[in-house]
Amino acid sequence: MRAVLRAGRRAPKVVTAQGTVGGRRVALCTCLLQTGPRSSLGGWCGIATRRAPFAPTGVHARSMSSLPEHIVVDMPALSPTMTQGTIVSWSVAAGDEVAAGDQLGEIETDKATMSFDSTEDGFVAKLLVEAGTSDIALGTPVIVLCEEESDVGLFSGFVPTAAAAAPAAEAPAPPAPSPAASTAAPSAQQTASVSSGDRTFASPLAKRMASDAGIPLSVMSGTGGNGRVTKADVLAFQAALAAAPPQPTIPAVPSASESGIYTDIDLTNMRKTIASRLMESKQTIPHYYLTIDVKMDDVIAIRKKLNEIADGEYKLSVNDFIIKASALAMKHVPEVNSSWQGDYIRQYSNVDVCVAVSTDQGLITPIVTNAHTKGLSSISANVKDLATRAREGALAPEEFMGGTFTISNLGMFGISNFSAIVNPPQSCILAVGSTSRVVVSDTSSSTGLGVSEMLTCTLSCDHRVVDGAVGAQWLKHFKSYLENPMSMIL
Repeated sequence: MRAVLRAGRRAPKVVTAQGTVGGRRVALCTCLLQTGPRSSLGGWCGIATRRAPFAPTGVHARSMSSLPEHIVVDMPALSPTMTQGTIVSWSVAAGDEVAAGDQLGEIETDKATMSFDSTEDGFVAKLLVEAGTSDIALGTPVIVLCEEESDVGLFSGFVPTAAAAAPAAEAPAPPAPSPAASTAAPSAQQTASVSSGDRTFASPLAKRMASDAGIPLSVMSGTGGNGRVTKADVLAFQAALAAAPPQPTIPAVPSASESGIYTDIDLTNMRKTIASRLMESKQTIPHYYLTIDVKMDDVIAIRKKLNEIADGEYKLSVNDFIIKASALAMKHVPEVNSSWQGDYIRQYSNVDVCVAVSTDQGLITPIVTNAHTKGLSSISANVKDLATRAREGALAPEEFMGGTFTISNLGMFGISNFSAIVNPPQSCILAVGSTSRVVVSDTSSSTGLGVSEMLTCTLSCDHRVVDGAVGAQWLKHFKSYLENPMSMIL
């Protein structure tokens, strides 16, 4: 991109800047190179920029009369929903040479910690934001790149211009008016009138004095004719207020949590997003819950047999069967594979199953795409890879943003059953507990009883999209696939 921008007199030309997002090369912006000599453009100025959709942005050409050619890089949008971020760490320092695609640092977004890569060649002139700084708004200048290494020292005192600075904080709200100011002052020429209700009689002077002092007439007793409030009554009431002893202040008693020893933990951007979305879900989505018990003996038996013949090529888990059964059940009841879009319902043809994964930063839901078309071994490998990279913070945005259905499995922690919160805009989430041995009816046994491995699953549904009978039909097909696992393989 630099070679084009530094061209001399040429006709206007459209060029595209590229960068790396999640390991992929993507178009970051399209630039129109203006005509005219380089000197008239002020170096890298004279560029009209159009951002590519959902691509990191924030590379802006700057020119200052006292400084050499340079680029100010703003806080980029590394996800479509990102509004601010945290500079977790810098991978470069002032004076370092960088090329397009090199990592400048790591940024914590509302979803994950992601690599912040350079889109230009040059030298780091100055880091404008220290590592660890949080809640940096998009568009805030964070780093300066210059063209020549010898120019780095000239930027030691560089301060971004007002146009490049972050958006100013909102002006504070005006203070609430005092009682005196909020009380309408009657005209001094206005005379008292008689009311058939609760209106208080007062002389014009008394009305004005009470209004100026912010004292309602109704709290004073009048000594004038017919109980009219006079100037003397207002003065006496003010004197009584001044002479009244102050109310004693009762010291606040610390709560049990405040009186002990504790540690305040700063919220990460990811935790803030989790809190916001789950609060929104519980407050705005009409949840209801359907619970079913599934006999898992056949799944456990066939899983054991398949793992024995795998010769280390794969190792299936019970969760792999659950993902496959969920995806296949969607093809029978597509209403569950839908999302609420405000004024319409969107029903998906593909089944992309989100699998909840716990990380040190919080919960993230990587996606097994087109799960209905994948075999058990493919699903198993896919889930293992996604879970590993999720815990390492190495997922690309498209690998955890979206999905049409979510599964949350706490069975490995010994949880027998629970109810999960719907992940909007999805309409359903399946909560999976642990298997347990339960005495069941068995007609083939001489005693009429037997012992089976039972699994309890709870489907949380958005009643705006999925009615109770529809959710029940989905669970019926889901149970059928798990209790007859060969049907998933055929």
